[in-house]
Amino acid sequence: MAAAEDLLLNVFEAQAAARKTFFRSFRAQTKRQAKATKRKYHAPSEAPPVKRRSKIPFFPAKKTGVTETERTFKGKARETFSPKKYSSGTSNVNQEEKPCIKTSSLFKNNPEIPELHRTAVKQVQEKVFTSDAFHELDLHPHLISTINTVLKISSMTSVQKQSIPALLEGRDALVRSQTGSGKTLAYCIPVVQSLQAMKSKIKRSDGPYALVLVPTRELALQSFDIVQKLLKPFTWIVPGVLMGGEKRKSEKARLRKGINVLISTPGRLVDHIKSTKNIHFSRIRWLILDEADRILDLGFEKDITVILNAVNAECQKRQNVLLSATLTEGVTWLADISLHNPVSISVLDESHDQCNPKDKAAHEVSQPQASDKLDSFAIPESLDQHVTLVPSKLRLVCLAAFILQKCKFEKDQKLIVFFSSCELVEFHYNLFLQTLQSSSGAPASGQLPSASTQLKFLQLHGNMEQEERRAVFQEFSHSKTGVLLCTDVAARGLDLPQITWIVQYNAPSSPAEYIHRIGRTARIGCHGSSLLILAPSEAEYVNSLASHKINISEIKMEDILSVLTKDDCFKGRRWGNLKSHAVGPQEIRERATVLQTVFEDYVHSSEKRVSWAKKALQSFIRAYATYPRELKHIFHVRSLHLGHVAKSFGLRDAPTNLSVSALKKKKTNLKRPDLHRKTQRKHRLAELLLSEYSSGVEAGVTKVEKQNKQGKPGSQPRQS
Repeated sequence: MAAAEDLLLNVFEAQAAARKTFFRSFRAQTKRQAKATKRKYHAPSEAPPVKRRSKIPFFPAKKTGVTETERTFKGKARETFSPKKYSSGTSNVNQEEKPCIKTSSLFKNNPEIPELHRTAVKQVQEKVFTSDAFHELDLHPHLISTINTVLKISSMTSVQKQSIPALLEGRDALVRSQTGSGKTLAYCIPVVQSLQAMKSKIKRSDGPYALVLVPTRELALQSFDIVQKLLKPFTWIVPGVLMGGEKRKSEKARLRKGINVLISTPGRLVDHIKSTKNIHFSRIRWLILDEADRILDLGFEKDITVILNAVNAECQKRQNVLLSATLTEGVTWLADISLHNPVSISVLDESHDQCNPKDKAAHEVSQPQASDKLDSFAIPESLDQHVTLVPSKLRLVCLAAFILQKCKFEKDQKLIVFFSSCELVEFHYNLFLQTLQSSSGAPASGQLPSASTQLKFLQLHGNMEQEERRAVFQEFSHSKTGVLLCTDVAARGLDLPQITWIVQYNAPSSPAEYIHRIGRTARIGCHGSSLLILAPSEAEYVNSLASHKINISEIKMEDILSVLTKDDCFKGRRWGNLKSHAVGPQEIRERATVLQTVFEDYVHSSEKRVSWAKKALQSFIRAYATYPRELKHIFHVRSLHLGHVAKSFGLRDAPTNLSVSALKKKKTNLKRPDLHRKTQRKHRLAELLLSEYSSGVEAGVTKVEKQNKQGKPGSQPRQS
C-alpha cells in the first residue's frame, strides 16, 4: 500500500514538472514572437522601449516634464510615463485624460549663464538735503509761505542751495545734479522771485517773460503744475503750457490773451513761431532748458536753433539756464551758443565737498568737462541696483514672476517697467492684462484661475492720444500700487511719487539713459530699487556701467522664478500633493512652464494675436539693431537666437516671414525709388523713436488728409 502511494506521488510530481516546462517554453516563445512583431511593424522613429527609458535619472538637470512626465507612487517602484504611450493606445478615453502640453521646454538648449565678475567701484554720491531753510534766502515772504504750506517743503536740497543764490544774482548757469534732487524748484523759485519784484507790474498782455523748454509732454505738465503753485500769491503773473497733442486753436487763443511764464516742448513752440502771429519774445528775461541733453536728442538741434534765433531777434539781454542730470557733448555745444560767462553748478561727492559751495559754483563751464566727473554719474544713496541674467526663452516668464512677486505677495509696491518701443509696451500690456490680471466672473481663455485682483497695469508711450496719456499720468501718480509699462517717454524728469522698483526689460542705449531711468525712484531721499534684465550674451554691459562708477549687485534668475511656488495655479501635474516648503528646482521649472503655456495659449488663440506678437518681435529686433557703435560688441543682432527670442513673445516657433511687410513696402515705393532711398533712414528712425517727443502737429491733421497720404504710393503718414 505504501509502495502504491509512493508511485502515485512520483507520477503527480512528474506531471507538475512537465506542466512547468511546457508553460516556461510557451512564455519564452510568446516573448520572442512579440519582439519579432515589434521589430517588424514599429517605425524606427518610435520612442525607445520602457526598459531603456527607466535608466534616465528621476530628476534630470534640465527636464521640465513637458515631453515626458514622471510620477512617483508610494510603496511601488518608480515608473516613467510618456504622453505617447497613452495617445497610441486603443482607448479614446486615455487620449482625453492625458493631453500633451503644446510647448517645448524652456530649460533646454539655453546658453550657460556666466559668472559676473564685477569690479568694485565707488559710486559718486550727493548729499541731497542741507540744513539750510528757504526763509534764510532773500525771498518774498509770500513765496516762502507758499513753499512751506503748499509744497510742504522747509529745507533746501544741495542743488537748490547752490543754484538759487547764483541765479538771483542774474548769472547764466549750467546746473548738473542727480535725478530727483529738486532741480525744477532750483530754477522756478528764482524766476518767480525776479518776476514779482519787477518795478513795473507785469501785465498778462505783455507776453512771455520766461520761456521754459522741456523734452516731453508729461514733464511740461509737471513743470506747469509747480509754477502754478508758486504763483498762487502773485495772481497777476499768468503761466501757460504748449505741447503736442493739444488743440492749436485753443493754444493760439491763450497766446493772444497773454502768457507770462511759457512752458513748452520744442516741436510745438517751433510750430507756433512759424504759424502764430501773436507770439513774440521782446520781453523775455529768462530762457531755461530743462533736461538739456535730452532736448538735443532725436533731432531737436534744428528746433532749438529756430527758437534761439527767434528769441535773439527780439531780445538780446536775458538770463539763460541749462539743467540736466548728465552732461554730454551736445550740452557743451548748446552752452557755448546760448550761455554767456556762465557758472557751473555741480553737486560733487561728499568726500570732495570741502570747499565753500559758492566758490565751487564759480567755476567756468569748461572746467567740469576736462575732469573725469563727466564719465561718472551721481546716484542716490538710498537706491539699490540689481541685475539678473536670463536666457531669451525665459525673459517673459521671469518678468511676469517678478511682477507677481512684488505686486501680489508684497504690499505697497509700485513698479515702472521700461521697454524699447511702443509695440513692446502694447504687446506686454495686453498680454499681462488678459493673463495675469483677473476679471469678474469666470476666468477668460488662457487666464490663470487664481490671478490676483490687486494687479493693476497701465501703459504710457508716444503712440497714445494726448488725453489718454494725461489720464494715465494722473492715475498712476495718485495710485499707491500698480505697474506702469512705458517707453523712455517717462524716463526724464517725471516726479512720480512712491515708486519702489524700476525694471529695465530692455537695456538702455547709454549709461546716461540708465541713470535717468532709475532716477524715477529713490527721489528726494526716499528708498528705491532697480532691476536690469540682461541676456547671458549681454553680461559685459555690467562692466560698461562699472566704468562709469555704477555699481550693481546680482539677483539669480532662480530666486525670481521661485515665487511661482507660492501660487497653486502654477502647480504641475505631478506636484499636486506636495507642499510648497518641499519644492525643488524641478518643480520651479515645471511651474515656469505652466506659466509660459498660459502665455502661448493666449497668443496662439487667434491669427490676429499671432501677427500682433510677430509685429512686437519685429520692433524688438529693429530696436536691438540701433544700439550705438561702442556697444555693438555687447548688443548685436547676430548674437540673438531668433527661436529663443520668439519664445519670449509667446510664439512657439521662430517666424519665417518677418520681412514680408518690408518687401511690400519696397514694392509700393518702386515708382519713386529715389525718394524712398532718401527718406528710408528718416522714416526708420522715426518709427524706432516712436515720436514720444514729437511736436504733436500731426494730431491736428484731418482724417481726409491722412487717407489721401496713405493712398499715395511711397508716402508714409507721420506719427504723433
